[in-house]
Amino acid sequence: MTAGETARAIAAMGTRLGPDVVAACRSLFDAEQHALAENIAPVATDCAYGPDPRNRLDLYGEGAGSRPVVLFIHGGGFLVGDKGGESGGENSWANAHVGRWAAANGLIGAVMNYRLAPAHMWPSGAEDVGLAVDWLRANVAAHGGDPERIFLLGTSAGAVHVSAFLKAREDHARLVRGAALLSGLYGFTPLDERDMLYYGPQDCYDLRMPMGAVMATGLPLLIACAAFDPPRFQAEWASLLQARLGRHGHLPRAHYASGHNHYSMAMHLGTADHRLSHELLSFFADHS
Repeated sequence: MTAGETARAIAAMGTRLGPDVVAACRSLFDAEQHALAENIAPVATDCAYGPDPRNRLDLYGEGAGSRPVVLFIHGGGFLVGDKGGESGGENSWANAHVGRWAAANGLIGAVMNYRLAPAHMWPSGAEDVGLAVDWLRANVAAHGGDPERIFLLGTSAGAVHVSAFLKAREDHARLVRGAALLSGLYGFTPLDERDMLYYGPQDCYDLRMPMGAVMATGLPLLIACAAFDPPRFQAEWASLLQARLGRHGHLPRAHYASGHNHYSMAMHLGTADHRLSHELLSFFADHS
């Protein structure tokens, strides 16, 4: 499939969310992502970064030297999602591909699972990101990673958990070098029913959403959304940019992923479409 055909297929999906759209997006990138998977295997799997069975991460990329580390936190609406990998079946490349993409670009890629709602509610996601960061700082040097150059990369619910980590850990700027937030929810729009399975009722919303932390942090940020993100996610992106401008007097680094939707934006990393890849790699390099 050509780049133009892929873009037209994504545009035809519109701004809908759901398992059928996820499956359709995966089919667009299967060939390229399976090729990447054949060339890059994990160097460590199911590393236990915490006590829960979901507190596991995989590492990609290893070698001499001390490389920057990218920790990827998957999406899934707080309720589903998996780090992927060799035991994940026919779609095992999904989410694992971000670790492989990082390794292919000279970085150490870490891809984590985290506890899921409704069994585990707020602030479990932020806690798990913190535990994973702590584990990497203690252990990644043994795999060629630099514990002083860790970056966070979260998409959708994963971006929310990264943002909440900034709120939960006052020492976050000492622990990580920067964070890239793809299609996250920060507190500028009302909760929907699905969100309440993680956050609890609407009256908990203002206290629990990470808006203030993401507005105020001095940590370098890259904030992205997609052309075919649902309007709510676009409103969150635009509102956060405006809030950061008002608070700091300048815009944060930002990316608008033309031709992509909520799922394909992260899913295409490692393919021939290098636009987001170049932006992320430049961001990491600037703050390494």
